[in-house]
Amino acid sequence: MSFFERYLTVWVFLCIVAGIALGQFMPAPFHALGKMEVARVNVPVGLLIWVMIIPMLVKVDFGALHEVRQHVRGIGVTLLVNWLVKPFSMAFLAWLFVRNLFAPLLPTDQLGSYLAGLILLAAAPCTAMVFVWSRLSNGDPLFTLSQVALNDTIMVFAFAPIVGLLLGISAITVPWDTLLTSVMLYIVIPLALAQVWRKSLLAKGQAHFDATMKKIGPWSISALLATLVLLFAFQGKAIIEQPLVIVLLAVPILIQVFFNSALAYWLNRVVGEKHNVACPSALIGASNFFELAVAAAISLFGFESGAALATVVGVLIEVPVMLLVVQVVNRSKAWYEASYSPSGVRF
Repeated sequence: MSFFERYLTVWVFLCIVAGIALGQFMPAPFHALGKMEVARVNVPVGLLIWVMIIPMLVKVDFGALHEVRQHVRGIGVTLLVNWLVKPFSMAFLAWLFVRNLFAPLLPTDQLGSYLAGLILLAAAPCTAMVFVWSRLSNGDPLFTLSQVALNDTIMVFAFAPIVGLLLGISAITVPWDTLLTSVMLYIVIPLALAQVWRKSLLAKGQAHFDATMKKIGPWSISALLATLVLLFAFQGKAIIEQPLVIVLLAVPILIQVFFNSALAYWLNRVVGEKHNVACPSALIGASNFFELAVAAAISLFGFESGAALATVVGVLIEVPVMLLVVQVVNRSKAWYEASYSPSGVRF
């Protein structure tokens, strides 16, 4: 992990403090930035999101999709957990905790918005950081690459329908025009630009590609941190008045991470996949494409919404929680392989 990635939680915390302080003592510049919109899309944030997402998507090689055939069972588990379990389990956990158990402790007018933010957070699987988690767990690099490529392809078509369905079930008005615009702005267009850039870099050789990736690596984290400063400048008043909100929103996120990673890890063991396939399969199901979630939440509900705050809580806890999951899968390798059988199903 790079220096920025390793201490992401620290940087996020510092950005929270800086954003809240700047928003309280220098509100005018941030309100001016907040008003810079075109078709309900905030221009400064839109640019920051592109700087955040595109370098990550350059790493995705859609030519690796043919590798899916090498690990059909592992890919099957990944798709099951990412698209049929994860969004719906998060919607249930959000309903359980936000709408019910924690409702008396949260601002009543933001309950629906918090729920929406949690749904957005779980609606798209991790893209870039899963390469880091896979490397730390000695995961199969070709499997990791192929599952990311396949998930990103599915995300182009499935993100908006799943979000729309779950928001509708949760009795939240779905602004379809804004949702579809977000998909185009933060998935389709960046993905296309990233692949064009990737092709041009590789045309100059693998060494040039690797050197460029190393150079632009900090861009994504830097743009994310700048976005968080803006976000918390607007959220500062609400957080100061109710600091417990962040802790309460972290509860369903943590449960979701541990549930989905454990489920994917166990299912890979059941179907007889190797440990170096089970690890990245479990880790992609546990982590989130939080950059997309933050962008979509701001576009759909605004800077000052509970949805935007909920997605940022996911960013805050991502690194330490995922490092814990990595440690668990590494330490449980002996248990996993004790019953490994590539030709039979084991429980």
